Amino acid sequence: MAAPALPGAAGSAVRRLVGAADKAVLALGGSGDEPPVTIPRDPAREAARRELSKGMYHENDPSLLQRALNAFWDWVGRLLSSAASATPGGTLGLVVVILFVVAVLAALWWRLGTPRRRPTSTPALFDDRPRSAGEHRAASEAHAAQGHWNQALQERMRAIVRSLEERALLDVRPGRTADEAAAEAGRTLPSHTDRLRSAAQEFDDVTYGGRAASQRSYQRIAELDRDLERSRPVLANSATSTAHNTRQGAPE
Repeated sequence: MAAPALPGAAGSAVRRLVGAADKAVLALGGSGDEPPVTIPRDPAREAARRELSKGMYHENDPSLLQRALNAFWDWVGRLLSSAASATPGGTLGLVVVILFVVAVLAALWWRLGTPRRRPTSTPALFDDRPRSAGEHRAASEAHAAQGHWNQALQERMRAIVRSLEERALLDVRPGRTADEAAAEAGRTLPSHTDRLRSAAQEFDDVTYGGRAASQRSYQRIAELDRDLERSRPVLANSATSTAHNTRQGAPE
C-alpha cells in the first residue's frame, strides 16, 4: 500500500530527498533497478544536507524581522506566565495588579499635570510696547470678562508692576522679571511681600510653566492690585529717621 502523498513543499522536499538518496546510491556503485543497498550514515546525511540547503525550500521561511518579533512575543509570554504564577490569584491577580498600577499613574498624571521643562532663564515681564498701568488693567478686565484667565492674570500682574513704576516705587527698567519686581517692591511695601512673591510665582507658572490660571487666582492678583493702590510705601529715609528717633528717646 502506497504512503499518503504529502502536500506542498514538504512533499517536494521528501521527493527530492529520495532523489538525492538515489543519486548517493548510484554514486556508491548501485543501480536504480537493483535492490536497495545500505547507505553509510555520513554520505546520506551529507546528501540530505545539500538537498535541503537549496533556496526553494526556504522561500516561505519568516523574515529576520518576523523571527525577531516571534522571539520577542515568546519572551513576553514567558514573562507574563512567570508573573502570573508568582502572583496570588494567578492570571486574574496579575490583571488586578496591572490595573491598580495604571490607576495610580493616571491619578498622579491628573494631580500633577503634564511634566514641562522650566526655562533656564526667566524672560522679561513686559514683552511688547510700553503701556500704562490703566491700559494693562483694561486689557486684564477684558480677558476676565471672556473667561480667559491666563491672559487676565498676566495683564493684571503687568498692571501691578507698571503702577509701582508710575508711583516711583520701582525704577523703570526694561527686562525686569516678575520675581525681581516682587522682590524690589517688597522692600518698600513690606506688608505685601508674601503676596507679591506669590503673585510673581503664579505669573511664572502660567506664562512659562504651562499651568492654567483660574478665576480665583486672577481675583487674588486683582485684589492685591487694589490693595497696593491704597498702600503707603515705607521709604528708606523714614525708616532711618524712625530708628534714629527711637535711639534718641531710649533712656541712658
